Amino acid sequence: MTVEVQLATAADTPGAADIEGWARAALTRATGSDDGEVCVRVVDAGEIRELNATYRGKDAPTNVLSFPADVELPETRIWGDVVVCAPVVDQEAADQGKAYADHFAHMVVHGVLHLLGYDHETAAEADVMERLEIEILGRFGVGDPYGEG
Repeated sequence: MTVEVQLATAADTPGAADIEGWARAALTRATGSDDGEVCVRVVDAGEIRELNATYRGKDAPTNVLSFPADVELPETRIWGDVVVCAPVVDQEAADQGKAYADHFAHMVVHGVLHLLGYDHETAAEADVMERLEIEILGRFGVGDPYGEG
Protein backbone atom coordinates (compact mmCIF):
# COMPACT_ATOMS: atom_id res chain seq x y z
CA MET A 1 0.00 0.00 0.00
CA THR A 2 1.26 3.43 -0.88
CA VAL A 3 0.16 6.55 0.97
CA GLU A 4 1.61 9.74 -0.45
CA VAL A 5 1.52 12.71 1.91
CA GLN A 6 1.83 16.20 0.41
CA LEU A 7 2.33 19.05 2.86
CA ALA A 8 1.32 22.12 0.81
CA THR A 9 0.90 24.52 3.71
CA ALA A 10 3.04 26.62 6.01
CA ALA A 11 0.68 25.81 8.88
CA ASP A 12 1.68 23.47 11.68
CA THR A 13 0.64 19.90 10.87
CA PRO A 14 1.07 16.47 12.37
CA GLY A 15 4.05 14.61 10.90
CA ALA A 16 3.82 12.92 7.54
CA ALA A 17 4.40 9.53 9.19
CA ASP A 18 1.37 10.06 11.46
CA ILE A 19 -0.81 11.15 8.53
CA GLU A 20 0.33 8.12 6.54
CA GLY A 21 -0.41 5.83 9.49
CA TRP A 22 -3.95 7.14 9.93
CA ALA A 23 -4.69 6.79 6.21
CA ARG A 24 -3.15 3.32 6.05
CA ALA A 25 -5.17 2.13 9.07
CA ALA A 26 -8.42 3.38 7.54
CA LEU A 27 -7.66 1.74 4.19
CA THR A 28 -6.63 -1.56 5.71
CA ARG A 29 -9.58 -1.75 8.11
CA ALA A 30 -12.21 -0.71 5.58
CA THR A 31 -10.95 -2.80 2.64
CA GLY A 32 -9.55 -5.81 4.51
CA SER A 33 -6.45 -5.49 2.34
CA ASP A 34 -3.21 -3.58 2.16
CA ASP A 35 -3.49 -3.04 -1.59
CA GLY A 36 -3.81 0.32 -3.24
CA GLU A 37 -2.68 3.90 -3.33
CA VAL A 38 -4.02 7.10 -1.81
CA CYS A 39 -2.72 10.65 -1.62
CA VAL A 40 -3.35 12.90 1.39
CA ARG A 41 -2.68 16.55 0.59
CA VAL A 42 -2.61 19.07 3.43
CA VAL A 43 -3.44 22.61 2.30
CA ASP A 44 -4.29 26.14 3.39
CA ALA A 45 -7.78 27.68 3.34
CA GLY A 46 -7.37 29.27 -0.08
CA GLU A 47 -6.68 26.00 -1.88
CA ILE A 48 -9.47 24.07 -0.22
CA ARG A 49 -11.89 26.95 -0.76
CA GLU A 50 -11.14 26.84 -4.48
CA LEU A 51 -11.60 23.06 -4.60
CA ASN A 52 -14.82 23.27 -2.59
CA ALA A 53 -16.20 25.95 -4.95
CA THR A 54 -15.17 24.07 -8.08
CA TYR A 55 -16.31 20.59 -7.12
CA ARG A 56 -19.10 21.16 -4.60
CA GLY A 57 -20.39 24.62 -5.52
CA LYS A 58 -19.63 25.92 -2.00
CA ASP A 59 -17.47 29.05 -1.95
CA ALA A 60 -16.01 28.54 1.52
CA PRO A 61 -13.16 26.60 3.08
CA THR A 62 -13.97 23.22 4.60
CA ASN A 63 -12.10 20.72 6.75
CA VAL A 64 -11.68 17.79 4.35
CA LEU A 65 -12.57 16.82 0.79
CA SER A 66 -12.33 13.41 -0.84
CA PHE A 67 -11.86 12.73 -4.52
CA PRO A 68 -12.47 9.02 -5.19
CA ALA A 69 -10.76 7.47 -8.18
CA ASP A 70 -11.25 3.73 -7.58
CA VAL A 71 -9.12 2.86 -10.59
CA GLU A 72 -7.92 -0.72 -10.90
CA LEU A 73 -4.58 -1.03 -12.68
CA PRO A 74 -2.65 -4.25 -13.30
CA GLU A 75 -0.16 -3.33 -10.56
CA THR A 76 -2.43 -1.62 -8.03
CA ARG A 77 -5.70 0.11 -7.25
CA ILE A 78 -5.75 3.87 -6.96
CA TRP A 79 -8.32 4.85 -4.36
CA GLY A 80 -8.06 8.62 -4.81
CA ASP A 81 -7.09 11.81 -3.02
CA VAL A 82 -7.95 13.31 0.35
CA VAL A 83 -7.40 17.03 0.89
CA VAL A 84 -7.24 18.30 4.48
CA CYS A 85 -7.22 22.00 5.36
CA ALA A 86 -4.85 22.46 8.30
CA PRO A 87 -6.10 25.92 9.41
CA VAL A 88 -9.76 24.85 9.36
CA VAL A 89 -9.00 21.65 11.28
CA ASP A 90 -6.94 23.65 13.80
CA GLN A 91 -9.78 26.15 14.35
CA GLU A 92 -12.38 23.37 14.66
CA ALA A 93 -10.23 21.54 17.20
CA ALA A 94 -9.92 24.70 19.28
CA ASP A 95 -13.65 25.44 19.01
CA GLN A 96 -14.54 21.87 20.02
CA GLY A 97 -11.95 21.58 22.80
CA LYS A 98 -10.13 18.73 21.05
CA ALA A 99 -6.44 18.09 20.57
CA TYR A 100 -5.39 19.27 17.12
CA ALA A 101 -3.66 15.98 16.24
CA ASP A 102 -6.72 13.97 17.31
CA HIS A 103 -9.07 16.05 15.18
CA PHE A 104 -6.61 15.92 12.28
CA ALA A 105 -6.49 12.12 12.58
CA HIS A 106 -10.29 12.06 12.47
CA MET A 107 -10.36 14.16 9.29
CA VAL A 108 -7.84 11.87 7.58
CA VAL A 109 -9.76 8.74 8.53
CA HIS A 110 -13.08 10.38 7.59
CA GLY A 111 -11.71 11.45 4.21
CA VAL A 112 -10.27 8.02 3.42
CA LEU A 113 -13.56 6.31 4.29
CA HIS A 114 -15.33 8.64 1.85
CA LEU A 115 -12.88 7.47 -0.84
CA LEU A 116 -14.02 3.94 -0.16
CA GLY A 117 -17.71 4.74 -0.53
CA TYR A 118 -18.71 5.35 3.07
CA ASP A 119 -21.08 8.26 3.63
CA HIS A 120 -23.29 9.89 6.25
CA GLU A 121 -26.27 11.10 4.23
CA THR A 122 -28.70 8.93 6.18
CA ALA A 123 -28.75 7.99 9.86
CA ALA A 124 -27.96 4.37 8.99
CA GLU A 125 -24.99 5.34 6.81
CA ALA A 126 -23.74 7.73 9.48
CA ASP A 127 -23.97 5.02 12.13
CA VAL A 128 -21.85 2.61 10.09
CA MET A 129 -19.26 5.26 9.18
CA GLU A 130 -19.02 6.71 12.69
CA ARG A 131 -18.56 3.30 14.32
CA LEU A 132 -15.75 2.52 11.90
CA GLU A 133 -14.11 5.90 12.56
CA ILE A 134 -14.30 5.37 16.32
CA GLU A 135 -12.74 1.91 16.00
CA ILE A 136 -9.88 3.07 13.75
CA LEU A 137 -9.13 6.17 15.81
CA GLY A 138 -9.17 4.12 19.00
CA ARG A 139 -6.16 2.20 17.71
CA PHE A 140 -4.22 5.45 17.97
CA GLY A 141 -5.53 6.38 21.40
CA VAL A 142 -7.92 8.96 19.96
CA GLY A 143 -11.20 9.15 21.84
CA ASP A 144 -14.65 9.06 20.29
CA PRO A 145 -14.79 12.18 18.08
CA TYR A 146 -18.56 12.25 18.43
CA GLY A 147 -18.35 12.46 22.23
CA GLU A 148 -20.48 9.43 22.97
CA GLY A 149 -18.08 7.52 25.10
